[in-house]
Amino acid sequence: MKNSNYYIQRNNKNIETIERLLNEELPAFCFDYFVAIENQTSSLTRLNYAHDLKIFFYYMQERVFRGKKLIKDFTLNDLESVTNTDIEYFLGFLTHYKYGEREHYCNERAKARKLSSVRAMFKHFFNKGLISVDNSAKVATPKLHEKPIIRLEQNEVYGIIDAAENGSGLTAHQMAYHEKNKVRDCAILMLFLGTGIRISELVGLNNEDLNFDNNSFIVTRKGGGKSILYFDADVAAALMRYLDQKEEQKQLSLEDSNALFLSNKNRRITVRAVENLVQKYAKIVSPLKKISPHKLRSTYGTQLYKATGDIYIVADILGHKDVNTTRKHYAAISDDNRRSVVGKVKLVRPEDE
Repeated sequence: MKNSNYYIQRNNKNIETIERLLNEELPAFCFDYFVAIENQTSSLTRLNYAHDLKIFFYYMQERVFRGKKLIKDFTLNDLESVTNTDIEYFLGFLTHYKYGEREHYCNERAKARKLSSVRAMFKHFFNKGLISVDNSAKVATPKLHEKPIIRLEQNEVYGIIDAAENGSGLTAHQMAYHEKNKVRDCAILMLFLGTGIRISELVGLNNEDLNFDNNSFIVTRKGGGKSILYFDADVAAALMRYLDQKEEQKQLSLEDSNALFLSNKNRRITVRAVENLVQKYAKIVSPLKKISPHKLRSTYGTQLYKATGDIYIVADILGHKDVNTTRKHYAAISDDNRRSVVGKVKLVRPEDE
């Protein structure tokens, strides 16, 4: 299979889920909205919108219309009747709510995203003249507090690789799978920490994306664009060991024969499986930090910025479209930076030699 097929399959799955939500769980007028935004958004963005709107309309059904109308029967007149106070109460509802059999919690960022999804829908119908007022525009966005940047320190980077290699700190149950997976797990961790790629980019890699002649690989970025990234000799060695092991064990399936990283069932490894293996090793070396694949990306970005001092090259390698995103996360003044400037500003005239 070609590299693009993984992303095509993922895109098709998103579209199928959107269509199911439109047919079964969202008001009929939402269909026109999703058609209108199709050419300006990715399928993943639209899927997130659909899930956010599903919760919004569930709230409206339960709290505003008191169960008197089914969501599928909501009309644009009902949408027009929604007040800014209704939407403000919706944000309060999101703090802790039950949907189906599960309880859900939303922090300020999750609330802001859901409000953005609701606003985009209201704005669309208002701009088309299908509702006479857009009350969502009157609702203030939740104040977003800066999150602490969590990353691994250098000794923790060494430690997480060591844990993957020798299994120290793993439970007896985890050790039962360690011997089979340690070479793969080391390659995954080193690729994260040595290139800063996103988890979706790693999962989508195929064998033919690697070029050991110049230690490079092709990565499919968010939005479908492709970039060539490079890795060092240590990452190359880890990848070669893993490829050699795959060849020896003939870990191939007909469907995922080209996938670079495979699960224990010889299928392309999933995002959830990668998240779990990162957390498993991270808890050993840094139990107080909640380390995810994205935090490994942050670790790489921070180390790269410290080494180069070039925010633009960091933004380019990480695939950030806006360098301000990079600057915000990786160019923060650290305690080391603060200490380094001590004595740079002179207040007392130097004594004559």
